[in-house]
Amino acid sequence: MLDIKFIRANSAAVKKDLEKRGEKEKVPWVAEVVKKHEEWKELKEEWEKLGHSRNRLSQEISHLKKQGKSIASKVKEAKELPQKIADAEEKLQQLQDRINFILQRLPNVLHETVPIGKDDTENKEARRWGVQKKPSFPLKSHGELLEQLGLADFERATKISGAGFHFLKGDLVKLEFALISFAAAEMEKKGFTLIEPPSMMQRKPYEGVTDIAAFENVMYRIDEGRKDEESSYLIATAEHPIAAMLMNETLDEKQLPLKFCGISSCFRREIGSHGVDTRGLFRVHQFNKVEMFVFCKPADSWKLHEELLKNAEELLQQLKIPYSVVNVCTGDIGSVAAKKYDLEAWFPRQNNYREVVSCSNCTSYQAASLNIRYPSGKSGEKEYVHTLNSTAIATGRTMVAIIENYQNKDGTITVPDVLVPYMGKKVIGQ
Repeated sequence: MLDIKFIRANSAAVKKDLEKRGEKEKVPWVAEVVKKHEEWKELKEEWEKLGHSRNRLSQEISHLKKQGKSIASKVKEAKELPQKIADAEEKLQQLQDRINFILQRLPNVLHETVPIGKDDTENKEARRWGVQKKPSFPLKSHGELLEQLGLADFERATKISGAGFHFLKGDLVKLEFALISFAAAEMEKKGFTLIEPPSMMQRKPYEGVTDIAAFENVMYRIDEGRKDEESSYLIATAEHPIAAMLMNETLDEKQLPLKFCGISSCFRREIGSHGVDTRGLFRVHQFNKVEMFVFCKPADSWKLHEELLKNAEELLQQLKIPYSVVNVCTGDIGSVAAKKYDLEAWFPRQNNYREVVSCSNCTSYQAASLNIRYPSGKSGEKEYVHTLNSTAIATGRTMVAIIENYQNKDGTITVPDVLVPYMGKKVIGQ
């Protein structure tokens, strides 16, 4: 969420950004949350004074008793305080609830280079790498080919788990592990610490990471019978538990930036509704992913955003998969990121580029919700860190890209050179 101090100091910019995003209905919230926060601060002072009065009266009554003097007036005054304190606490909670409601729904302030657009059709391509491969023979769909080669079983997975799940077999399992090992090794070379996060998160930290009200419909919720605040969720990406890992902590400035490489299974309810997505690996309920995540000082975040993008590009370049870099527009970016790039790999059978990497700078938006700060400069005043995340390798989508770009006429699949040491073979399906 946005820091209330930031909103108070930059109200005009926040309002302008909401208009840029096409969320004019939220503009009045900016003035409201500032006003409510002022009321909350004033009432908090009154509540604290009431508490001090209660303590003072208790001491005065005790002192008067010792002196044998009348305590009637003081007792009467003391009896009125509990109700006044209770009323103040109730009003404080009402104000805090409204403030939290607004703060959790105001999106991050966008970087000036984010293009304006209504949806993903208006994202702006920044550049392309590689030559689009045009096979001289008809390519088979990856799902069909994998079943023919005995490398995947979608029908039996559907039988026991429902649509959107799969059994991977033989060399396809090796290919997935090869991609994970390759990406992890490359990230370690670049100073990232490997981390395997929990696969489940409680609601409170999840609310600090993302707009759970908007995201909940695509997440798997555990213990459905409990109250919302007691719920837990299977993680949708390693980004989420890694972001929350340092919740309510003050970091050492000398340690920043902290770079993590998360390796995890991810769980999402949504799957494809037609075509290539309905029977295959591209969009499924469970998939594996290698994710980059960074905690850093605000002054470094935009440089690091480009660094994460470069890291993801280099992985695709080593796999020799052509791709397009896309600057995601206002209508497609979501509420958490201040700027986001997508890398879209070339899929020759589909004759199209499709997203395989998402790379975001979330500035202080997540850190403000999670209360992750560091003492900045000589004054030691605590400031929120910036958080960034990017896919390194999403194995399912990357395997589909490999199958389409490296498929041979005889139905075999050539293993990308960089993965051969991890696979121990050059061709799959012989």
